[in-house]
Amino acid sequence: MATSVTTRASGARSAPDAPVSARRSRLRGAAPTLTFLGRRLLSSAIVLLGATFIVYMLLSYALDPLEDLRTSTAPNKEALIEARVRALDLNTPPVIRYFKWLGGVFTGDLGTSWVSGQPVTSLLSSAIPSTVQLVAASTLIAIGLGVLVGIVSALRQYTRFDYSVTFLSFVLYSLPSFWVAVLLKLWGAIGFNDFLADPTIPPVWMAVLALASGVVWSSIIGGSRRARWISFAAATLSTVAVLVFVTGTGWLLDPSLGIVGVVAIGVGIAFGVVALTAGLGNRRALYASLTTVAIGAALYYPLQYVFVNATTPLILGLGVVTIAVGVAVGWAFGGYDRGISMRAAAVTALGVGLLIYVDRVMRVWESYSNASQINGRPIATIGSQTPGLTGSYWVETLDRFTHLVLPTIALILISFASYTRYSRASLLEVMNQDYIRTARAKGLSERVVTTRHAFRNALIPLATIVPLDIAALFGGAIITERIFAWSGMGALFIKSLQGRDADPVMGYFLVTGTLLVLANIVVDFVYAALDPRIRVNS
Repeated sequence: MATSVTTRASGARSAPDAPVSARRSRLRGAAPTLTFLGRRLLSSAIVLLGATFIVYMLLSYALDPLEDLRTSTAPNKEALIEARVRALDLNTPPVIRYFKWLGGVFTGDLGTSWVSGQPVTSLLSSAIPSTVQLVAASTLIAIGLGVLVGIVSALRQYTRFDYSVTFLSFVLYSLPSFWVAVLLKLWGAIGFNDFLADPTIPPVWMAVLALASGVVWSSIIGGSRRARWISFAAATLSTVAVLVFVTGTGWLLDPSLGIVGVVAIGVGIAFGVVALTAGLGNRRALYASLTTVAIGAALYYPLQYVFVNATTPLILGLGVVTIAVGVAVGWAFGGYDRGISMRAAAVTALGVGLLIYVDRVMRVWESYSNASQINGRPIATIGSQTPGLTGSYWVETLDRFTHLVLPTIALILISFASYTRYSRASLLEVMNQDYIRTARAKGLSERVVTTRHAFRNALIPLATIVPLDIAALFGGAIITERIFAWSGMGALFIKSLQGRDADPVMGYFLVTGTLLVLANIVVDFVYAALDPRIRVNS
């Protein structure tokens, strides 16, 4: 009897202590992680401090702010030199000037450009958004397309598609960026704008484009010879039908998707997302995705009234609501794994939302193209906006897009090649591992083996370069910005260096260096998220 009482008492004491024990366990697990993070931040700060010191010293001895005055013929030359020496504190040793600059950094003062008289923080605040606008879209698209094409190339190893992608990747990787930009100006802007004067596609070009489409899609889909011929015929005929429709209706002069196009493409997105993430056999995920397409179709016309007074915060808010609706629909359909349905429905909902957004932007194409400032030549070659053009949110959005399209394509073509090669090599290495053969031996489908077992581990090598590339966004694309007259971080760096203006160059280096250092820390946490064997607190 005493024993049983003791047992119950012990049990009564242990129950309330269980949450406390769990909290202590979580705290013990979090402490090493915080220690690791603090250690990395401290070491990174020391590295950044040393790097800024070296760069400041190099700039101090390499740049001569008095160069233009030394060759001046002004009668008050000596007075001008003396005034600039006092203004820039050139009589103080560079080491002392560095610590003065560093003290200003800790107070938020990055100095002032002696050429323009503007604070460096003001120059950076205008250059960083411009650079992000230019490079962010190209980097994200290049990563997405590069990884996707690399994976397909690995799964179709030693096929015509694989050889073609390999050849194309090496060609694109070898092209000079300035040469690509000039060709895009010539053919992508001037040539396309001339084509819009009479947008008729000759039958010969229709045949060439249709056959090329058939070859590409049959290579991607693969399968038996009969399946490839069916894919080739379907892709060829579909391309011919689309080109005939575009030419016959003058679609390029007044483009739009309409509710039919949104629904048709949305259904294709739903089937594609479900096929990749859950398999078409998962009916709940498929029905959830198709339901989000139906909801998008039902809201197509009501949203046109909402778009009348559109603003950027409103569009971003609608995007968040769109994803939330997709998650809710996936949760409502449920199933043995609600997470799969929720992810598939959310991605499909986002795709349908983007289609509706793009359709609304297309609707102002005709009025935009016929504006006096555009004069029927909508694809721009320089700058980030059309001078003197005013209009609604949609006109301004389309104007930004037409200025972004050429530099974005130029950056995509170069980055796409490297991401394709990285993802192909990584997936091929993973597909030869023992656990992949074990998964196949258990009877899992090739889709499950690829998407759930191989793909995640294939991302680990990419986790090294992707965060660093995203951080490098803020450094700007110097050559591309120069050719397309884009006022971003790259242009700021070149202009300041040519003007012998040290403070803006140091501000540029401080921003890019800090982000690259932080990106290296992010890489460690991404490793830990992708591979459970890796611990950031080790």
